[in-house]
Amino acid sequence: MKTLKLTLLCFTLFAFTYADVSKTEKEALVALYNATNGDSWNNTWDIDQPITDWYGITLENDKVVAVNLSFNNLEGTIPEEIEGLQYLKVLNLSFNNIEGNLPEGLMTLSQLEELKLFSNHMGGQLPNSIGNLENLKSLELYNNHFIGAIPVAIGKLKNLEKLMLSSNELIGTLPITLTNLRQLKVLSLFDNKLFGSIPNKIGEMAQLEELILSNNSFYGDLPSGLARLDKLNTLLLTNNEFRGNFANVQNQLPNVTNFDIDQENTQGALATLDVEEDDN
Repeated sequence: MKTLKLTLLCFTLFAFTYADVSKTEKEALVALYNATNGDSWNNTWDIDQPITDWYGITLENDKVVAVNLSFNNLEGTIPEEIEGLQYLKVLNLSFNNIEGNLPEGLMTLSQLEELKLFSNHMGGQLPNSIGNLENLKSLELYNNHFIGAIPVAIGKLKNLEKLMLSSNELIGTLPITLTNLRQLKVLSLFDNKLFGSIPNKIGEMAQLEELILSNNSFYGDLPSGLARLDKLNTLLLTNNEFRGNFANVQNQLPNVTNFDIDQENTQGALATLDVEEDDN
């Protein structure tokens, strides 16, 4: 009887020590390892060892919930098999040498809350299927080579708090659906090829703290809706084609402590943020 109890205890300890991660999740991780030259990572994996020993992997209840491999010399592409990580909440592959497009498999990870792929060499267009990531709170894709327009479907990401797409090659106008992101705190779009006017409905993004639009081709008047953003502390507008003298604008934005404008916007007729009806 004692032998049986000891055997059961050893089995229990063994099962606890070696997490029972699903075959699908392990295959997804191995595919990522192979697709990004895992043998040359700064902190590599011994894929014959338990996943609990793999660098940068966080498990909860035997599910892979986070992959943090920033600054780890990943080279290659993100494989479609990434879709096997259906419980993933955090994917951080920043500061590596990853190339290629955003795989469609990545757009199926409905539990994802943080997607950090900044400072890589990724490109292609941002797919409309990015709107499937409805639990996303942080989308950080800056310092890459993404092209095309900001997809209309980005307005579906109602839980988003950070949208950082700066230093890419994005082009086109801001989709009006962007103003649906009522939880957004940071909108950083500087150093792209974006143009057009800023929608007045931006005033409905009440949680916005940072609005960074420098180094684009935006034009026209500043929208009066900006005056309703009580939490805004950073407004960077340089190297655009906005109209008017903004000398009085900062007085209407008393909480803005980081305000940067072009020299041209310190001359001419004074611009104000008089409240107007929202645009449609």
